[in-house]
Amino acid sequence: MSDKDNASTSDPVNSGDEDVNSISRIYTSGANNEYVYIGRQKFLKDELYEAFGGTLNPGLAPAASHKFANPAPLGLSAFALTTFVLSLANARAQGVRTPNVVVGLAFFYGGLVQLIAGIWEIALENTFGGTALCSYGGFWLSFGAIYVPWFGILEAYKGLETRDLNNMLGFYLLGWTIFTFGLTLCTLKSTVMFFALFFILFLTFLLLCIGEFSGKVGVTRAGGVLGVIDAFIAWYNAYAGVANRQNSYLLAKAINLPTNERTLV
Repeated sequence: MSDKDNASTSDPVNSGDEDVNSISRIYTSGANNEYVYIGRQKFLKDELYEAFGGTLNPGLAPAASHKFANPAPLGLSAFALTTFVLSLANARAQGVRTPNVVVGLAFFYGGLVQLIAGIWEIALENTFGGTALCSYGGFWLSFGAIYVPWFGILEAYKGLETRDLNNMLGFYLLGWTIFTFGLTLCTLKSTVMFFALFFILFLTFLLLCIGEFSGKVGVTRAGGVLGVIDAFIAWYNAYAGVANRQNSYLLAKAINLPTNERTLV
């Protein structure tokens, strides 16, 4: 053993070194560094862990281990399916005019599940993912509430001019249009399909908003058609996050959008 090794395992209390700095420093000794010297006191490292949870000194605290799966495919799938069903209703597919069946999806899949996925994204320190998924989860929950009599939303407009309800729905959709446009600007350096997801969603909200303000069914139906397309794009992005070489022969290849960043050689 070298002199340096002896110095690292020597007892600072009995070394005779009266340097003031040794009192404030922390030393370890033992075959596995099981002893800790804080000032002139000697402790077992395990005792410190038990007494202070290992957080008394940063150097002694065990590293936290948090392993999470990617929540984005779950949130995208919840968004896709709920959007798909509502958009078919907006497009008047099969002559459907009453979209109330989507309320269950809006609350439990597009709403609750997407909200959970968004919180999961926040835990993974993904600000964009958390903001997007939690917000659209809130959108579906609020949308479902419109059709539930207990909330009294539609009941409040009975006996009033029909345009009041249409205009308020237009304001509601306009807010989501503006929000989605902002998120779209944050995808300009991502992939083609991820950008397409938000850009087409922006156009969908815009057409639905115009449809409510103008009262033109054709505009609303056009928004429904775009919504169906957007649902398939969302499913594609979800598949890209789930499929890998271990579970599938068909992988989704990401096509990156050009950026203004220089590649370092």
